[in-house]
Amino acid sequence: MFYVSTPIYYVNDAPHLGHAYTTVAGDVLTRWHRQRGEQVWYLTGTDEHGQKIMRTAEANGVTPQEWADKLVDEAWKPLWQHLQIANDDFIRTTEKRHTERVQEFVQDLYDKGEIYKGGYEGPYCVGCEEFKTPGDLLEGDLCPIHKRPVEWLREDNYFFKLSEYGERLLEFYEANPDFIQPASARNEVVQFVRTGLQDLSISRSTFDWGIPIPWDDKHVIYVWVDALLNYATAVGYGSDPARFDQIWPANVHLVGKDILRFHAVIWPAMLMANGLPLPGKVFANGWLMVGGEKMSKSNLTGISPRQLTDHFGVDAYRYYFLRAIPFGQDGSFSWEDFSARYTSELANDFGNLASRVAAMVGKYFDGALPAGQKEQPIADALAATVAKADKAIGDDLDFAGGLGAVFDFVKLVNGYLSEQEPWKVAKDTSEEGRAKLATILYTAAESLRAVAVLLNPVMPGTAEKLWASLGAEEHLGALAEQRVAEAGEWGRLPAGARVVKGEILFPRLES
Repeated sequence: MFYVSTPIYYVNDAPHLGHAYTTVAGDVLTRWHRQRGEQVWYLTGTDEHGQKIMRTAEANGVTPQEWADKLVDEAWKPLWQHLQIANDDFIRTTEKRHTERVQEFVQDLYDKGEIYKGGYEGPYCVGCEEFKTPGDLLEGDLCPIHKRPVEWLREDNYFFKLSEYGERLLEFYEANPDFIQPASARNEVVQFVRTGLQDLSISRSTFDWGIPIPWDDKHVIYVWVDALLNYATAVGYGSDPARFDQIWPANVHLVGKDILRFHAVIWPAMLMANGLPLPGKVFANGWLMVGGEKMSKSNLTGISPRQLTDHFGVDAYRYYFLRAIPFGQDGSFSWEDFSARYTSELANDFGNLASRVAAMVGKYFDGALPAGQKEQPIADALAATVAKADKAIGDDLDFAGGLGAVFDFVKLVNGYLSEQEPWKVAKDTSEEGRAKLATILYTAAESLRAVAVLLNPVMPGTAEKLWASLGAEEHLGALAEQRVAEAGEWGRLPAGARVVKGEILFPRLES
C-alpha cells in the first residue's frame, strides 16, 4: 500500500492557495502511483481543536464545533471536490474515531512512564499553536512566521520526555537519510536535534476546547499531539489492527516547512515511545509567496483558489503551481507568470498540437488514424521521457522536473511536425507521399496518446478530452487504467482509431 498524507489543516478560515498547493501535490503523487498499478491510500482532513479555533469561533458568535462543521462543509470539502482531489479519506480531529484513539495513545505513554506532570512558563504563539523559545522570536517578541506578538504562558502541564529521544532520532536520521526531504530541510532538523531537545508540554489547562487527558480531565491534550495522531487513527490504529497493519506506516507525509519539526522530531519520537513503525518520508514543501511574504489569511495575501480556477480552469491551476515552483522550495506567485505559462505551454505547445493533429487526420484520412512506420528517434525520446518523468514525479516528488520532461517531449513533437510539414506532404498524392503523410500523423497521434497518460495525474479533465479525441478508449480501455510503464511502449494506439477534433483544450484567456 502506498500511503500519502497531507497536513490536516486548521479550520480557522477557508483554504487558500498554500493549502491547495500541498493537497494538489499529494493528489498528483497518488494518482501517479495508481497508474503504476499500486494500491494507494490518500488522506487529508482538518485540525479542529486548540486555542486558535476556539477564539475564531468566539469571535464569530458560535461554538467551536459549529464553526468547524460550517467551514468543513462549506469551504474545505467543496474546494477539494472542485480541484478534483481524489482522496480516499477525510479525517476530522473532532470525530469519535480519532478522539478515543488519541486518548488511548496518550494513556499508553503515561502508563509507560513517558509522561510526567510539571510546570511551564514561556512564550506561546496561538497562530502556530506552538511553544516558542526566546531564540525563535523576532525583535519585539514577534512570531517569525505570523509577525505578531506571542503570548506569555504560565501553566501546570503534563510533559512528554522528548529530551530522551535525541540520540535515537539522530541514529534514525543517519540510517534513513531520505527520511526528511529536501536535503535543506534534513540539515535544519539534524542541527536542531543536535543542539538538544527539551521535554514537550502535551497538555493545556487554561481552556477546554480539546481532547481531555484521560487521567486528568482538567487538562486537554496539546493540539499538536492530537493532530499528528490523525495519520494513524485514520487508518485503524487502536480500532482495526488488520487494516492498520496493511496501510501503516505512511510512505510520505507532505507538510509545509513551518511544521517540519513537529513531523520530523516530535512525531517519530512519539511513535518510538509507543513502539510503532516510523513513516518512510517527511517531505517539506516551501511557501507560496506574495510580495515577499508567506501567503496567509492573516496578512491578507490568502488568495482563493477559485479566483484562479474561474479564470484559468481547474486543470491549468493544478498544472501551474507544480510546474512553476520546484517542490520543496519557496516560490512566488504572479498572475502574469501564470498567464504566460498558460498561453505558451498549455495553449500554444500542448493544446495547439492536439488540435492540429486531430484536424489533419480528419482532413487527410477522414478521421481514421493511418498506419505508419516507426520513427525511431521519436520513439526513443518518448521512452526516455517516461523514464525521467516516472522517477522525478513518482520517486523524487520533483513535479517541476517531471512535467518539464513531458513538455520537452511535446515541443519535440511540435518541432517534428514543423520539420516534416505534413500540409505540404499531403499535396503529394503518390503512394509514397501518402505513406509518408501517414507516418507523420501516426507519429504525432501516438505521441499524444502517451502524453495523455503522463498528464492524467496532473490534468485529469484535459487528459480525458485528449483520450476521447484520439479514439483511444475503444481500443485501449479507460485512461485511468493505463499504466505509466506502458506509456513509453511505442505503437499502442492502433491504426483505424477514430480521431476527432474535440473542444479546444485551453481556450484563449479573457483579459
